Amino acid sequence: DKPIHSLVAGTVAGAVEGAITYPTELVKTKLQLSGSQHYIAVGGRAYSGAIDCARTTVRAQGIGGLYRGLTPMLTGNAAKAGVRFLTYDSIKARLRRSDGTLTTPRMMVAGLCAGVVEGATVVAPAETIKTRLIHDQCLPTPRYAGVRDCVSAAVRAEGVAGVYRGVVPVMARQGANSCVRFAAYDSLRQMLVGRRGPASQGALPFWQAFGLGMAAGSVTVYATMPLDVVKTRMQGPAAPREYRGSVHCAYRVVSEEGVRALWKGATPRLSRLMFSGAIVFAVYEQVMKTLVDIM
Repeated sequence: DKPIHSLVAGTVAGAVEGAITYPTELVKTKLQLSGSQHYIAVGGRAYSGAIDCARTTVRAQGIGGLYRGLTPMLTGNAAKAGVRFLTYDSIKARLRRSDGTLTTPRMMVAGLCAGVVEGATVVAPAETIKTRLIHDQCLPTPRYAGVRDCVSAAVRAEGVAGVYRGVVPVMARQGANSCVRFAAYDSLRQMLVGRRGPASQGALPFWQAFGLGMAAGSVTVYATMPLDVVKTRMQGPAAPREYRGSVHCAYRVVSEEGVRALWKGATPRLSRLMFSGAIVFAVYEQVMKTLVDIM
């Protein structure tokens, strides 16, 4: 497969997945932000759980409230998926043995590299803006008029570096996510293809890719949740005042809220990553098949 195929298929898959699953990402982010001292001090809304958060958001802002911050997330999701699949497929091709096989540890290395690259180049700025828009939505008096206003305020207050706030935990989370998700998906895919025989090489049927992607997404959630919580806190507007760094952030979360707080928002993230993994891999397989057929 050509690199351009990976880039295009990943970008399309990321855009489709982001548009469908965004409300669960918004709920997860609100729940993770709700424990910070700054959030409480400025009168941010408290939620008893994911359902209460979603219900409160809809009551206060209508259905559209579940899509606040969608633009940077959708743009970032499409771009990061394109970069992720391009990087993963390129590195994976170099790591294959002479007989064309790829071991699980090598899949994990390729996935780790892909996650770190997408985290540093695309995810950090997109998620910083998304997190700040969602945080702003939770306040009694929101400050931002939209994405452009949020970006301008961040750059004025903290410089361009402010848009890349939390880049280290973002890279760590994306690296861990892709390491686990790609290794799980490709390992299961190899097992399935092996059972079906040589004639099954090529793109998987939609429903099979969907099922394997769902399983890979489920494994990823609980393995990487603490990194996601730290990433979200580090991207909040009060992070420069509350935390000296990612390790200090994790320490404060555990000491002030307990170890379980590192898995806060796991339920909405599970629902998102379980279906996002299913959607991304299923759409990716189908777009790749189409590109190979026409190019």
